[in-house]
Amino acid sequence: NESRFEEIKKEVSSYIKKIGYNPAAVAFVPISGWHGDNMLEPSTKMPWFKGWQVERKEGKAEGKCLIEALDAILPPARPTDKALRLPLQDVYKIG
Repeated sequence: NESRFEEIKKEVSSYIKKIGYNPAAVAFVPISGWHGDNMLEPSTKMPWFKGWQVERKEGKAEGKCLIEALDAILPPARPTDKALRLPLQDVYKIG
């Protein structure tokens, strides 16, 4: 319900602010994975939720469901002028 969503949003916003992130740049979306509500398309079971909106230096983004929030995440800038580094997981000796 809306009051529980707002309670969780307030607690998470406080935590992410404490660790150095801007809560205005985080999309909060009420979902039900069990029923699929607000996952891929807006749900009719949550008429109180009007959508999410984030503000960042690149501009604003908004949407109504989780997939739109995930699509709105901007990839980090890659240092293409530096050496390529790949993580090594295993080393095999053959022979």
